[in-house]
Amino acid sequence: MIVKNPLELMQDAMRGGYAIGAFNVNNMEITQAIVAAHAAKQAPLILQLSNGARKYARTEMLVDIIRSMERQYPDLPIIIHQDHGDSLQTCQSAIEAGFNSVMIDASGEPFEENVRITKEVVDFAHVRGVIVEAELGTLGGIEEHVSVDEKDARLTDPEEAVQFIEQTHADTLACAIGTSHGAYKFSSDGKVDVERVKEITKRLPDTPLVMHGSSSVPQEYVEIINKYGGDLAGARGVKEETISEAVQYGVSKVNIDTDLRLVMTAIIRKILTEDPKQFDPRKYLGPAREEIQKMVEHKIDVLGSANKIRN
Repeated sequence: MIVKNPLELMQDAMRGGYAIGAFNVNNMEITQAIVAAHAAKQAPLILQLSNGARKYARTEMLVDIIRSMERQYPDLPIIIHQDHGDSLQTCQSAIEAGFNSVMIDASGEPFEENVRITKEVVDFAHVRGVIVEAELGTLGGIEEHVSVDEKDARLTDPEEAVQFIEQTHADTLACAIGTSHGAYKFSSDGKVDVERVKEITKRLPDTPLVMHGSSSVPQEYVEIINKYGGDLAGARGVKEETISEAVQYGVSKVNIDTDLRLVMTAIIRKILTEDPKQFDPRKYLGPAREEIQKMVEHKIDVLGSANKIRN
């Protein structure tokens, strides 16, 4: 079921010390795997559509796939979320398409301009019963139109965070706490600033925090990709124990995209290399879907969201 009050679901997670996984979807197989994993683990979920995904598969097609999954699993709470909305117009189109959560990312702008743009989206969304995620601080790395050099990344200031929420009334806050987008998150062992999470939560106890760039880049899949012709030397993600720790202190939504791509690519590369005569998409997309489901079920355990569906 597409939940009527996404914020309530997020606040439940915040109070309960777990996080809801926010997984990016681009096609049918990925969506099926994510939803099946959450149904198996009885965990609420967020399905995120980026601007790139909406262009690639068309918004209507992805929403129809999600609605189909909703009919298949009528008791599973689902949030449909616009990931990294870059303008009021993007967020408006998502809301008109049936999304019940949108992100406006004006984090690259000066503080005052970020406030102005965010409040504009909040005013539009709230009267339509849609919640708004905003971002303060900037993550490094690359994700579609978002590209920030590591030297330009800026961690979220807790005092600024208070001012930002007071002025915008955004429902959830994406914080820069040391993670980054993409498969190459760290040049050394990744360190997430959990103390900063604690401080922001202390100052904003009713605002669920969002952790972007949270793929762990599982090395077993990186190794498969490299073994079968890929070149991902040095790919490294966020340690899962660090994610679990941040979740204990107020992070209630954890974004995962890169790991899905790695799994699908690894399985497809392996199958097509070992069986070069194979040309039936079902023979490699099907196994990739099964492997993604296994990986997502593992992520649910990391986030502590299994068996958190309210009756």
